Amino acid sequence: MTSTGPDGIASSTYVSFTTFRRTGVPVATPVWIAPLTDGRLGFTTGATSGKVKRLRHTSRVTLQRCDMRGTVDEAAPVVEATAQVHTDPDTIRVIEAAIKGKYGIQAQLLFAQMAVTARVKRWLGKPPAPRAVVTVELAD
Repeated sequence: MTSTGPDGIASSTYVSFTTFRRTGVPVATPVWIAPLTDGRLGFTTGATSGKVKRLRHTSRVTLQRCDMRGTVDEAAPVVEATAQVHTDPDTIRVIEAAIKGKYGIQAQLLFAQMAVTARVKRWLGKPPAPRAVVTVELAD
């Protein structure tokens, strides 16, 4: 399966992104994911999210097509991959652009709402939630 083919994981609207606790217990989260020009996939997340914490100790992840609630499509294959967290503004911009390109107005509204929330927090004297993105490289 290729990441960009019509049946590939990159064409899925929602993907169950599974990270692993130190004990090996899997933790799945539904995410929007978009193909990047270098063949990897990417998505946005909070820098303090559980998946980011779990990726600090192991880059091994699995992906599987799912619905918006995370219910996995039983016919969808499990895709092995590795993931890396990024917090630099350039990488965040690239991945947000890819997400906007794939999800259109939904993503634009989400990012606009996040920007408003950050402004309100700054106005209230609270730091906005730190942001991060994750890049995913599929196993061969």
